[in-house]
Amino acid sequence: MQNPEVFILAIESSCDDTAAAVLHNDKVLSNVVANQLIHNQYGGVVPELASRAHQQNIVPVIDAALRKANVQKEQLNAIAFTQGPGLMGSLLVGTSFSKSLSLALKVPLIAVNHMHAHILAHFIDEEGYDKPEFPFLALTISGGHTQIVKVNSFFDMEIIGETTDDAVGEAFDKSAKILGLPYPGGPLIDKYAKEGNPKAFAFTKPKVPGLDFSFSGLKTAILYFIQKNKQENPNFIEEKLNDICASIQHTIIEILMDKIKLAVKETGITQIAIGGGVSANSGIRNTLKETETQYGWKTFIPKFEYTTDNAAMIGIVGYQKYLANQFENAAVVSKARIEF
Repeated sequence: MQNPEVFILAIESSCDDTAAAVLHNDKVLSNVVANQLIHNQYGGVVPELASRAHQQNIVPVIDAALRKANVQKEQLNAIAFTQGPGLMGSLLVGTSFSKSLSLALKVPLIAVNHMHAHILAHFIDEEGYDKPEFPFLALTISGGHTQIVKVNSFFDMEIIGETTDDAVGEAFDKSAKILGLPYPGGPLIDKYAKEGNPKAFAFTKPKVPGLDFSFSGLKTAILYFIQKNKQENPNFIEEKLNDICASIQHTIIEILMDKIKLAVKETGITQIAIGGGVSANSGIRNTLKETETQYGWKTFIPKFEYTTDNAAMIGIVGYQKYLANQFENAAVVSKARIEF
């Protein structure tokens, strides 16, 4: 029987967002995120600056999460934190703070795999959102990962397809950089794509066997395409920006959907869930939703605030691990790369 009074404080610090959340069982009471805008001027995340900003933000963010949840530190049953994968300096800030708080409050410490959290965010009790049933297929798409995962249970997951080079989020951001758009460029491509013709320009889709992905060739093709057209017309990007973005986004979505269709065919599983920062992309969300009527799939698209890095998703894994008594001691360490 589940404990009706489990309060989890969750801490996420894998990259450049400092986040804290408080969960009461599987319900989110607060979910606070501090963004680091300093990286925008560099066109990407600077690890040293990220870890320093985490040190500045972690105490006020946790304090804000507890206040918003109206929960006292003494009420907490456990501390959950992101162990990895991520930037080592950033992870160390969250891990060290979590260890210290766990010892001070004498409550269990729970280590969470960041990528598991993106998948299990679907199990947050949120009004208007269904939860997938096991087994289901998860498409995890972010700046650092592109994976198709067969999810058999909360703690039994198998990667059946992944990128052989670049992640889909990097493909979006690097394409945006080629177009001269500011960082982060992925959301801007999505924005301009809404006003463009997705069939205006054709890009060759990489031929990768099985369920794996590749995006490096597509990035190169986009670079050469832009260089060639700018030579012929220096104003090409300005005049065709919406169509270029729509065509890039359409190609990337087709690459993702081709592999998901193959995964469904090979596994027979027709429940599909998406997670990760790129799952905030409106084109991907809409295309996946259309498959429900087109193919008879059941699709699960998370609430927008649970797509990008956040602590609520860390907390829901923490809750499931708490119920399973999967705790760590003070010897646990951060891992930039972690076994899935």
